[in-house]
Amino acid sequence: MDLIRFPRIPLAFLPTPLMPMPRLQAHLGPKCPALFIKRDDCTGLAQGGNKTRKLEFLLGDALAKNADVIITSGALQSNHVRQTAAACAAKGLKCVVVLSQSVPRTLPVYIENGNLLLDDILGAQVHRVDSADDVAPTINVLVNQLTAAGQYPYVIPTGGSNCVGALGYVNAVQECIAQCSPQTNGQTYVVHASASGGTQAGLVAGNAMLGNPLRVVGVNVYKQDNQAVLANIQSLVTQIQQDCQLSFSAKPEFTLWHGYQGEAYGIPTEAGNHAVLTLAQQEGILADPVYSGKALAGLMDKCASGHFSAEDRVIFLHTGGATALHAYPDILHS
Repeated sequence: MDLIRFPRIPLAFLPTPLMPMPRLQAHLGPKCPALFIKRDDCTGLAQGGNKTRKLEFLLGDALAKNADVIITSGALQSNHVRQTAAACAAKGLKCVVVLSQSVPRTLPVYIENGNLLLDDILGAQVHRVDSADDVAPTINVLVNQLTAAGQYPYVIPTGGSNCVGALGYVNAVQECIAQCSPQTNGQTYVVHASASGGTQAGLVAGNAMLGNPLRVVGVNVYKQDNQAVLANIQSLVTQIQQDCQLSFSAKPEFTLWHGYQGEAYGIPTEAGNHAVLTLAQQEGILADPVYSGKALAGLMDKCASGHFSAEDRVIFLHTGGATALHAYPDILHS
């Protein structure tokens, strides 16, 4: 993979571990294939997560363009914002974030604890708005104010999900393959939570560059409109190929499981909460009820239904987010 031409700064502890999950595999029964977990919750940078891989390229691009202020956005408990604030602190950049009350939760711990507390500790300048519709206008005002003050702002989209950020997961495909032992029978699946789309787009693009040796599967944890989520991922892959001028040796393959997102983004589901508790109590690994828990619930459901063959192996890509557990204490009472 020819990614050396893209500006990049080291932020993540790489490669992240790839570990078997024998207790969870046994717990899920005889229909469950060989089960592994890719620990992208262990990327470092303020308790880690998938956004750190993206930020290596995003901040590399920002610094190459002489930016001195990073602006980004997300929901109140955004994992992306927390990792961006940490990356900015590590590189001496001012971090300005716009957080929207887009999840209908009013528990004091949700609006004060979890990632929000860490954003403040990390020194981010936080602007809260009432809804997602208020984010873009607020960012425009901030860009104009900072520019007028003689600063050079660089805007990172929600989730770090553009073609530059997705390069982090283009690169991760090769890392994952290098950690896998050769396999003559069956398929190797990589299953992960998919929301703003950058992680899945990067994986799909990297996989296509190498001839699709993996089966990349996203689990929609974001919107009821599965086609809209998929269309966004497909658009990002096109941008990666065209704007970054990457050469694919195979046609990109898209799989997005639907039906596990629940009522809405940020609202836990019974199955997702059960998956969080099961992973914790079988493997001692913490997931979260917004992203990784819902994705794991999808994987557990597919294992129970016999979706995989006995020769397959499944890698669950843990995208992080357990810091948000402190904002969801009701997970134990659902």
